[in-house]
Amino acid sequence: MKQKKDRRKRRKSRVIRIKRCRFCEDAILYIDFLNIELLRRYVTEKGRIIPRRITGSCPGHQKMLSQAIKRSRNIAMLP
Repeated sequence: MKQKKDRRKRRKSRVIRIKRCRFCEDAILYIDFLNIELLRRYVTEKGRIIPRRITGSCPGHQKMLSQAIKRSRNIAMLP
């Protein structure tokens, strides 16, 4: 019983880090669909696009990112 209370306390004491858009910080205006190394960071092993709340991207860059991933899938460069 006491162990469960200790676990709850540990979960609550996590440090929340502020997520910032990596593309805005680097002043990237266009995400190229041929840049596979960049796109693989935002795709899971199963091939799903990682959501914005996890990546920390702003809405505009997340939209460009998803379009680039879909284009690279269309030409069979990503799963």
